[in-house]
Amino acid sequence: MIYMDNAATSWPKPPGVIRAVTNCMEKYGANPGRSGHKMAIEAGQILLYTREMLCELFHLKDPFQIVFTSNATDSLNLAIQGSVSPGDHVIFTSMEHNAVVRPLKEMEKQGLKLTITACAPDGTIDPDDISKAIQPDTRLIVTTHASNVTGTILPIDSIGKIARSHGIPYLVDAAQTAGVLPIDLSKLPVDMMAFPGHKGLLGPQGTGGLYIHPDIQLRSIRQGGTGSQSESLYQPEMLPDKFESGTLNTPGIAGLGAGIKKILGEGQLRMLSHERRLGKLFLEALSHIKGIEVYGPRDIFRQTGIVSVNLGKKDSSEIANLLDERYNIAVRGGLHCAPLAHKTIGSFHQGAVRFSYGAFNQLDEVKSCIKALEELKRL
Repeated sequence: MIYMDNAATSWPKPPGVIRAVTNCMEKYGANPGRSGHKMAIEAGQILLYTREMLCELFHLKDPFQIVFTSNATDSLNLAIQGSVSPGDHVIFTSMEHNAVVRPLKEMEKQGLKLTITACAPDGTIDPDDISKAIQPDTRLIVTTHASNVTGTILPIDSIGKIARSHGIPYLVDAAQTAGVLPIDLSKLPVDMMAFPGHKGLLGPQGTGGLYIHPDIQLRSIRQGGTGSQSESLYQPEMLPDKFESGTLNTPGIAGLGAGIKKILGEGQLRMLSHERRLGKLFLEALSHIKGIEVYGPRDIFRQTGIVSVNLGKKDSSEIANLLDERYNIAVRGGLHCAPLAHKTIGSFHQGAVRFSYGAFNQLDEVKSCIKALEELKRL
């Protein structure tokens, strides 16, 4: 199998990740923070270890500013629902994933006011358009860091500065960039950042997190047992307990820590350089093939490891199925849970065939994908 669906979840997982999950299940799979015995203490230590690894990767000092969640969608729901109320105004872009759009549209039914800032057909955005959309009652700006459809990287530094200058919290959806692009949260004007553990961070599915700046006050949207302040009937206010009710996915978090260790050990910039070599080959080859529509900036420095295409008027899901059945190439066709993005790039009625390569793909695999597209184009 040539796996080109890393934007959905990274694969294969490093052996160290699998060992970490298995080791947790076999040796210390107790409930962290709930008991005082050795196994529970060791489980708690692995949570702290993974928080510290995330701090090293994202250049943070306080590991308790990172809250563990089930995935990026869970994180985005917490950040959105915990920070705005009916009557507030929120700005987002036309390249957002439904993980951003649907929570906002649900709250719109209750009186939340929304402004969608239009992006260009290649997925890029002019930060001034964000500035122009700000209203007196704007309480949140949320954008993706990079599109899951085109890989287009948005200027989160510029957008964050605009948000800070107006005193508006800025939430970044880093589903496609955490672990892939260098992210320095000690310098970036980002107030909250949602990220999955199972994509660029190389961890297991069912893991994710939300970074919360010390100046941000969020409401908890889920309450329950935390193992702390058990004498109180009210949710603790301290982080991370305020947002981590219930038993955490300790085996998954152990695997996440191992995934981040792999990134730090291999060198994030080295891994990124490899992905960019793959993207350069892919984009250059496609530029010489007539009849294939390529979406996005078509610039490896302005997009992540995503190349989305269409072959004339052929149905994107049909092409994806043919790539799987005939060529053993795993891609994703359709709308990628991002209908606004497809409307922006002009592919809403057709969808697109998304190739998303990662650190473990090789040049020969990209060449096989190019050859397959050339053959399918002639059908």
